[in-house]
Amino acid sequence: MDRIRIRGGKRLEGTIPISGAKNASLPLMAAGLLTEDTLSLSNLPHLADIVTMANLLVQHGVSMEMNGHAEGGHGGRVISLSAANITNTQAPYDLVRKMRASVLVLGPLLARCGEAVVSLPGGCAIGTRPVDLHLKGLEALGVEIELEEGYIKAHAPNGLKGAHVVFPMVSVGATENLMMAASLAEGETVLTNAAREPEVSDLAHCLVAMGAQIEGIGSDTLTITGVPRLGGAIYSVVPDRIETGTYAMAVAITGGEVELTGTRMDLIESVTEVLLRAGLEMSETESGVLVRRSGDRVKGVDVMTEPFPGFPTDLQAQMMAVMSCAEGASMITETIFENRFMHVPELSRMGANVHVHGASAIVRGSPHLTGAEVMATDLRASVSLVLAGLAAEGETIINRVYHLDRGYERLEEKLAACGADITRLKD
Repeated sequence: MDRIRIRGGKRLEGTIPISGAKNASLPLMAAGLLTEDTLSLSNLPHLADIVTMANLLVQHGVSMEMNGHAEGGHGGRVISLSAANITNTQAPYDLVRKMRASVLVLGPLLARCGEAVVSLPGGCAIGTRPVDLHLKGLEALGVEIELEEGYIKAHAPNGLKGAHVVFPMVSVGATENLMMAASLAEGETVLTNAAREPEVSDLAHCLVAMGAQIEGIGSDTLTITGVPRLGGAIYSVVPDRIETGTYAMAVAITGGEVELTGTRMDLIESVTEVLLRAGLEMSETESGVLVRRSGDRVKGVDVMTEPFPGFPTDLQAQMMAVMSCAEGASMITETIFENRFMHVPELSRMGANVHVHGASAIVRGSPHLTGAEVMATDLRASVSLVLAGLAAEGETIINRVYHLDRGYERLEEKLAACGADITRLKD
């Protein structure tokens, strides 16, 4: 199993290209099931989760072509999906268990075929993340659902009918699944308390390009008027705001100056506000975002995760790593997932002074972290250890880095190009 070795203490200087968003790419790929025509997606990141979704779609009968050679293979691959003939409406456990986003095929399969059998995703290292909001919403559209032997068995005997769905809590996945299903439902569907994340809006814009009728994009109320069929489209995936924020925080913890190209500040407004308060300098350029840390250390600031447009839970672990090296103390409060402080023991092994009290963590900054052997527990926790390793004195070895490969494209290469001493060790 691969490991990553980092020898810390290097300032970052240079340019880092930001990839397309994984969390936008996966529902966009699932949307390919909604049409007999070809959906072409560009700026797709090279990630393990993309491969998993591609394998899932292939077993449903989707044919695809992939071009990963643009700009030397690093320009974001282009994938063309054709679901003219859906041959299988079952999503098996051995594929769904690898990635929770696999449940996003449920809505499109029901919309196109009137039936679907999808494995329950099961538990997750950072919380239960139940799919009940997906199922209750689909039932409102006329879907009959049975849970048997770990599978969601769903069928719509009379087709999908528009309905008013009020989400009791914000759910990105449920919003995406319902939006895709409703795009081919008969009549009007209103989704109230819908998720507002840029990835949700990206899916909505792509569906509109395919012929869907959606109003209220970017708001918490989406109105979808079903159409008889959707067509193909050519669509570019939105830049990854989590990758953008992660590399901005890499500059915050190491110092230096890096231009993040191919991204936008409006995607990370809540993150930018926090980092500016901490003393980081950020500004827009023609190509993206310039990030600079001119002082010795950033200052401690308090952070609370919230649904978009609040501070993203997917950047909480990275922010904790930065605050571990900041001047003063900070409090980080996690409101989205119940088990998302599993990186704390590993950061503590590197000298971080963190005390968890329920949903909050008190972080007292230290001028020095120390390299150590640590273990990644999930995707965002793993990259927080990378950030800590970049700033630590001595050598850090990070185990179980397969988590990183699910969400960060060419991470070592991008950081090494800016002066980091980082190497992947093949076992």
